[in-house]
Amino acid sequence: MRGALARLLMAMVMAIVTAHVAVAQTAPPPTTPPPTTPPATTSTGAPPARPGQPITALGWYVMGGVACSAVAPIAGTIILGREMTAAEVGRSTLGCFLGPVGWVVGPMLFPDVPVTTAGPPRQGPPRATRQSGDRRVSIPPAGETRFVRNEVLLQVDAGLSNEALARIAARLQLTRLEVQTFALNSRTLQRWRIDGDRSVAQTLRLLARYRGITGAQPNYLYALSQSAQTAPDASAQYVVGKLRLTEAHRITGGDNVLVAVVDSRVDTQHPDLAGVIAGEYDALGGASKPHAHGTAMAGAIAAHSKLIGVAPKVRLLAVRTFAGEGESAQGTTFNILKGIDWAAAQGARIVNMSFAGPADAMLRALLAKANERGIVLIAAVGNDGPRAAPLYPAADRHVIGVTATDADDRLMPQANRGPQVAVAAPGVDVLAAAPDGEYAMTSGTSVAAAHASGVAALLLAVKPDLSPSVLRQTLVRSARRVPGRPAEIGAGVIDALDAVSATRR
Repeated sequence: MRGALARLLMAMVMAIVTAHVAVAQTAPPPTTPPPTTPPATTSTGAPPARPGQPITALGWYVMGGVACSAVAPIAGTIILGREMTAAEVGRSTLGCFLGPVGWVVGPMLFPDVPVTTAGPPRQGPPRATRQSGDRRVSIPPAGETRFVRNEVLLQVDAGLSNEALARIAARLQLTRLEVQTFALNSRTLQRWRIDGDRSVAQTLRLLARYRGITGAQPNYLYALSQSAQTAPDASAQYVVGKLRLTEAHRITGGDNVLVAVVDSRVDTQHPDLAGVIAGEYDALGGASKPHAHGTAMAGAIAAHSKLIGVAPKVRLLAVRTFAGEGESAQGTTFNILKGIDWAAAQGARIVNMSFAGPADAMLRALLAKANERGIVLIAAVGNDGPRAAPLYPAADRHVIGVTATDADDRLMPQANRGPQVAVAAPGVDVLAAAPDGEYAMTSGTSVAAAHASGVAALLLAVKPDLSPSVLRQTLVRSARRVPGRPAEIGAGVIDALDAVSATRR
């Protein structure tokens, strides 16, 4: 498209020049009578040079347009403090030749490179917002509010000097808060605060104009996919029979498989988690109390005292990326990236993500690298209801999305539906570990995802070289069919014994 526009502009210029030449060639001869005396000769005998043809108004117009076209990009670069884009050069050139008409037509013929907003969530990665080369700027779609209202995340070209970056930050009223290099995908991301009155979307559109900014997006917010805990019911651990854990544990208990729980703070001193915590990481820093959600997820996977976890012999990495009280705990893109990257560096084989939120280009890129590394990624599909759009990371194509069913294999009414649902697992009225050595009832796709992560650990204990794709196929093929459509319950409820048995064959 741009090549065609450039050729059109060149054709216009050539037409003007051709018209000028034609006018000069067809101009009538001068009315002054020719001299009657022979022309004088020079000392060499050659006739003197004839005086040049007078320059017409059209000629002055063409020369002025060419000169303006040459000078405009230089002047624009000085005024803007950056190199002009191809579209801006095209508009300035058109304005030089067509004047006010060019100012009106220019934006239509040479529009700015569009910065595509993230579309509605869908199965698989959303279309990248590519501009030129490796530049990607993701602007939240209208109505999307799940992000920090005064922060943006940037990826900066290595060739952009600190001075140039400082000038960009000063123009856009940004203050750098944090810089982190991620080993999984070798990217360095920066977190910036917006100090002025511009919104996140406005700031991102302005950042898209600078070639040194190779990636930019909001710092998205994610919510934990679990309902409030209630008083315990000692008879409620139906999960053991539903997943046939007693029989599966005769084969393996998930021995020494490293599972990362990317969540809120885990009560690592809980009696049911004694001896299974292999490491802790706090992406937020600062003192905080153990949180009910993270503790429940860790217990669902690895409990081994009063409760029976799905994989009681695993080793857990407690990764704190969520902060807040109760159901209001939230995690940001930047902190979740840090947590996953740390877990991968420790050698995690499984990453449990019992949270849900918007489509996120930077998270998607890191998850793709984790999948390439052979890390199994499991996430809750979310509790926003049957009409809600798919949530991420469960809707990412590299992630196994898990929904929740009850003791009678009925789907939890609040669970999200869609093609992102791979399998189901018990997630309604589940007896779970709670902070301070306590126990409580909990419901949600979060604990269902944790149960699936436990089964994945059993499979890796039996066959350590199992790839993420083969493990996913095993969970799907061994799942027990229950009433419901695939968009509701996926392949069915996971079956630990059948999955382990299939892996041994």
